[in-house]
Amino acid sequence: MIEWSETDLLIRDAIREFIDKEIRPNVDALESGELPPYDIIRKLFASFGVDAMAREAIKGLLEKQKEKAAAKAAGEEPAKGKKSKGGGLGIELGGQEGMALIAISELAGVSLGIVASIGVSIGLTASTILTRGTLAQKERWLPELVTFEKVGAWAITEPDSGSDAFGGMKTYVRRDGDEYVLNGQKTFITNGPYADTMVVYAKLDEGDGTPHRDRKVLTFVLDKGMAGLTQSKPFKKMGMNSSPTGELFFDNVRVGKDRLLGESEETKGGDGKDSARESFSFERMGVAALSLGIINECHRLCVEYAKSRKLWGQEIGRFQLVQLKLAEMEIARINVQNMVFQTIESLRAGKLPSLAEASAMKLYSSRAATEVAMEAVQLFGGNGYMAEYRVEQLARDAKSLMIYAGSNEIQVTHIAKGLLGTSR
Repeated sequence: MIEWSETDLLIRDAIREFIDKEIRPNVDALESGELPPYDIIRKLFASFGVDAMAREAIKGLLEKQKEKAAAKAAGEEPAKGKKSKGGGLGIELGGQEGMALIAISELAGVSLGIVASIGVSIGLTASTILTRGTLAQKERWLPELVTFEKVGAWAITEPDSGSDAFGGMKTYVRRDGDEYVLNGQKTFITNGPYADTMVVYAKLDEGDGTPHRDRKVLTFVLDKGMAGLTQSKPFKKMGMNSSPTGELFFDNVRVGKDRLLGESEETKGGDGKDSARESFSFERMGVAALSLGIINECHRLCVEYAKSRKLWGQEIGRFQLVQLKLAEMEIARINVQNMVFQTIESLRAGKLPSLAEASAMKLYSSRAATEVAMEAVQLFGGNGYMAEYRVEQLARDAKSLMIYAGSNEIQVTHIAKGLLGTSR
């Protein structure tokens, strides 16, 4: 794939029309936190039929799984179906990888937080339940998550264990009869303040003296309103303000085995470390599309400004230093767009990048987006420092991508481990 198809461009134009009508007029309210993004997301899904497609996709998938389970129970050999590409991505994309990444990119250039809220609710929360849950758990939570009737949150980060997510994890569960008791705290949780359904990672405390870092990680699904669960108010942030971020507190939250993904500590859903690593790969791969959206919007605004802004009697686009900035923005745009094209081709082929490859994409694209956005502010001069001109917002949002989905310093470690073939 070397360019967008005609169909891709038609989709892009339709998404831009929705953005101009429904999102741009509400950017200030979204950025201030006055307007949570969820109703706009539901309107987006309804306008493009995403909710209906997701509803039918999950219905069909669950029916097939029921048939397989019934055949297995009857001692029959279940029919082999086509495996979904990319775990949970099969539901969200439904073979429309280009459409999905175009939408992500276009939205990111105007309101990055909206994409973050969608990505965490469906791409992380729903996908984790899809790939790790039992049939009963999928039937219980997925139908309302994939259509965005309910908002999801994915909780792994803690105050003292951001980059050391597993080793430093202090949130724990202990067995109590047929149930578990959950205690601890999660922070920087996208959608946390408003989430209806939360996937939570916690260490199992068996009281046997196992070193803390070596304890098994279990994954649970919680619902809003459970006794002992507290959801904080949204944080005030530097960027990505249209996506509510907060904390979750667990004070002796009692959870039954029906909320343990896989319903067994020994099944594929038992140890949550593999589940989280798979999610990291998808999340980091998606950062390239987010970065492209910010680069495209900065590029567009800067070209327009260079043509209209005059100094010393001529357009600033005639000055070589301004031309250099525009040229470097174009180079970044081409490079990151090619990463997105590669992602689309890989997904269509059913081939997923390794964690190291996804980390490389995240590292390069987020750095490029931040550099482009900061140069856009510089090109606009004093105007660029004012919120009115929007490049100020883009610069704040771009910077968040260097921390979001794992800091860029951690990406370096994953890339090097992949090259060196080490796991430590």
